[in-house]
Amino acid sequence: MPRPPLDGLIDDLYYLEGAPPYARLTLPPAPSALLIVNLGSPFRIRGGTDIESAEYADGCVVTTPTRAWDFGYPPRTRSVGVHVKPWGLAPFLPMPAAELCDRPVTVEQVWGRPAIAELRDRLGTADGPHEMLTLLEEELMRRLRQTAGLGLVRHMSSVIVATSGVVAIGDLSVAAGVSNTHLAQRFKELIGVTPKRLARAHRFAATVLAINPAEAVDWSDVAVGAGYFDQAHFGHEFREFTGLTPTRYIEVRRRFLREHPGHTLDGWPLPAD
Repeated sequence: MPRPPLDGLIDDLYYLEGAPPYARLTLPPAPSALLIVNLGSPFRIRGGTDIESAEYADGCVVTTPTRAWDFGYPPRTRSVGVHVKPWGLAPFLPMPAAELCDRPVTVEQVWGRPAIAELRDRLGTADGPHEMLTLLEEELMRRLRQTAGLGLVRHMSSVIVATSGVVAIGDLSVAAGVSNTHLAQRFKELIGVTPKRLARAHRFAATVLAINPAEAVDWSDVAVGAGYFDQAHFGHEFREFTGLTPTRYIEVRRRFLREHPGHTLDGWPLPAD
């Protein structure tokens, strides 16, 4: 568990090493952000279906996405990373999060070449994963800065989380005592997306992650249980978020389960090759 006040910004820090289950994985747009410091060969990211993939050597920063993105691994990967709450990157960014929406950038573009070069060198020579994660946590503590509007966005986001995204955005504005426009502006500055988009992502993620791909799925029940207007609305949302139909999604998830039972990456990433 990260130390305070980082625990209010990030979910966890992790170390990843070894051969990936697939050369390419598709990640549906989760209501979260990500920071990776790469210590191995470069990886490739495609931020959307209409964007060319790009190479990332030092790592990457990904704000809350609005569409599925592809992650291409080298044959062996080694990195440390941070799973970040939707608003959690804002205190570490020199630009509004909206500028990075669906545009993953290198860590160098955020923190500068000398800083990331020094950090990668220290991580690469650290005595094991625990020390590496401690070093990364210390770097985050050192870079933490005050961010205007963070309390508002964090509190309103917590309401969205508590309702699994099923909340009227107008009610959020009333509860916060601000206009819809002001709330949307703050969300875009600090998260990169509007409250409505974040709520959609939470509802979709909560719905899909509750599905057991090993069992038969009644999509009509899933749609109604998640508060979607009807199954057609749910299917449209599914294709927008993943690029797949619900039926195709389950087929791909079952492939992952079949080929890599119990793998740590199963659950959200999908084979893309």
